Amino acid sequence: MVVRGPSYSLRELTRDDTPALFRLGSDPDVTRFFSWGPYRDESEARAFIDSLGRRERGRLELAIVRNGEDVPVGITGLSDFSLRDRRAVVGTWLGRPHWGSGANRESKALVMAMGFRALGLNRITALASPQNVRSIAALERLGFVREGVLRGWHVHRGEPRDVTVLRMMRDEWEHTPLADVPVAIEGDPPAAFSQWTCSPGAESARPGP
Repeated sequence: MVVRGPSYSLRELTRDDTPALFRLGSDPDVTRFFSWGPYRDESEARAFIDSLGRRERGRLELAIVRNGEDVPVGITGLSDFSLRDRRAVVGTWLGRPHWGSGANRESKALVMAMGFRALGLNRITALASPQNVRSIAALERLGFVREGVLRGWHVHRGEPRDVTVLRMMRDEWEHTPLADVPVAIEGDPPAAFSQWTCSPGAESARPGP
């Protein structure tokens, strides 16, 4: 499966992406608010890529690549799926050279189109550290609505951490600029996600008139 936009695309990761992923994830500023990292050795990045094929239906993570270059600039995807409730959690991170490049906005447009149109979700949640004001502000600029703070939601390096919860409902997304970005979804999601797919094969995720 490839999700294509005007300047960036999302695709599945391969072992060939290990060196690029290591370079991105070895920056302590990038992983400051993460439960992992920074990477110390390429084997850690390779282990992450290898784990993707073994994961259950709960996570769908894809590389963000610039069209025409096909080198990962970051990772985005959906996790914590609930088939019954038609919801999931979105997460995105970018290498520091790509902060402020437009990659975050377009990759969010791509992953939201994948979630709402291809997978038929009704709600997509975003979680961020309350201290990560830059990330929260960026999500709100894209149309996410802040709902509150969950105390002790994650345990990072043995310590409970709070998270700020933001949401986007399908009908809210339809009225954001993200929904106006032309997106084409080619192929099918991994087999573990086949039951989520609204329609097989390639489809256009650009809204109709």
